[in-house]
Amino acid sequence: MRVLIVDDDRPSLKMTAFLLREEGYTVFTAENGQDALRMIDEKTPDLLILDVMMPGMDGWEVTRQLRRTTNLPILILSAKGETSDRVFGLDLGADDYLAKPFEPSELLARVRAVLRRAEAFTFGEPQNQMTVEGFRLDSVNNTVTLPSGRAVELTPIEFRLLHYLVRHNGRVLTHEQLLSTVWGYDYEGYSNQIAVYIRRLRTKLEPNPDAPRHLLTARGIGYKFEAVA
Repeated sequence: MRVLIVDDDRPSLKMTAFLLREEGYTVFTAENGQDALRMIDEKTPDLLILDVMMPGMDGWEVTRQLRRTTNLPILILSAKGETSDRVFGLDLGADDYLAKPFEPSELLARVRAVLRRAEAFTFGEPQNQMTVEGFRLDSVNNTVTLPSGRAVELTPIEFRLLHYLVRHNGRVLTHEQLLSTVWGYDYEGYSNQIAVYIRRLRTKLEPNPDAPRHLLTARGIGYKFEAVA
């Protein structure tokens, strides 16, 4: 697997690169956002590990530009560890967010999880769309077309969550199942994160988010998708 690491802090960049090379990854490095975008075109990495606070083009802008054209998995590493920063990064389209300083074992676990999720949600050409009762999900563009014909753009995490629910239409999926499949491993203490994304999906998809017809709560258990309300 090919990983591009972008960080203007050279000691941090070298440490992260060393950890990943020791695990057998092919590693490329860049120290600013402009070089990162150029190297993505040249090296076609499988994963981007991205710092936020860089001179010139910061990590937020790199993420914003990439999400216009690609679903390249992005793991943000940042000293900005507030919940609001993590939510902002995920909303921009990052696949995961890890605050500095971090334990090497946690970084490696998250790298494996992001790559595992990306592989699980990479579809061959005949499978890049799924339709259930008029809901059409397009994994290439991270969009869902509603029975009304309205197309809705989703972030990568929103799309993975909706895809998993729709694929199990009518079945209650537990918090543990959703966290493990959509986020890639056990997010102990982050079960409220599912509720945040369910609310966002309801806002985008439901005629009345306060009285949902399709994205339903199984109180104390999890959630389910009902295509036919």
